[in-house]
Amino acid sequence: MADAETGRAGTTEHKSSGFWAKSGRWLVKLAVIVAIAYGMAAGFMYLNQRNFVFVPTGELMTPEERGLENVSVELVEMADGTRITAWAADPSIEGAPTVLYFHGNSSNLSNRSERFRQILDSGYGLYAPTHRGYAGSEGSPSEAALISDALEVYDTLSASGAPVIVHGESLGTGIATAVAAVRPDVGLLVLEAPYTALVDMAAEQYPWLPVNLLMKDPMKTRDRIASVEAPVLVIHGTEDRVIPVEHGRKLFEIAPEPKELLILEGAGHGDLWRRGLWNSVQENWAEIQP
Repeated sequence: MADAETGRAGTTEHKSSGFWAKSGRWLVKLAVIVAIAYGMAAGFMYLNQRNFVFVPTGELMTPEERGLENVSVELVEMADGTRITAWAADPSIEGAPTVLYFHGNSSNLSNRSERFRQILDSGYGLYAPTHRGYAGSEGSPSEAALISDALEVYDTLSASGAPVIVHGESLGTGIATAVAAVRPDVGLLVLEAPYTALVDMAAEQYPWLPVNLLMKDPMKTRDRIASVEAPVLVIHGTEDRVIPVEHGRKLFEIAPEPKELLILEGAGHGDLWRRGLWNSVQENWAEIQP
């Protein structure tokens, strides 16, 4: 009887150890599958990341087609030979500043014509380059290339000694801040729906990825804004679903004086102009004049 019981116990123990052995092998296989899938996903995101950051769409129309008869089209060659397109118009009021406008990540200059019309109707000048790789311009966009282009454009524009307002919209806020951080003669830095850093945005959207290691174009506005000597105007909407308003608030905290923060209640990412952004820019400019 004792031998029979011992035999049954041994059989049960053997089955139990076999179950755990099989389970362990399946867990190892599952871990390998998960690791491979994660590696493939991370690799895809790394190789294609610029397609998520820079989203050029549509054909570039002419200023005349958009009702901007007094705006000229310039094809400007950058230091590396890349040619970019810019829309340009001189101020119609003597002594008025020119707005150097860096647009957002989607579409192109054609979709900003109503904004440009407000600028020109106020007597201000306009210089709006389209990012390399976008409609009307050659090359491929990257943080280094876009900032290099922006500095070239700014230096040419400011060479006349006329005042320049550097305006960044969404993606363009990082570029605008990079310019103002190394050009102390900028008249005013306007940040429309800005981000603390592109890498911060990526970390929020893809928390499962080591974005700090993978990001080619981190665009750390938060690190650059502390070096800005120009007055800073930050404008953001409370209902912005693209770049949360907390990014604008944090940048404002870091920015040195003089600075102003305008939070528009109920405004989203793309309707700040319809809610009075341009009036606020003009008022801010008037206040900082000697």
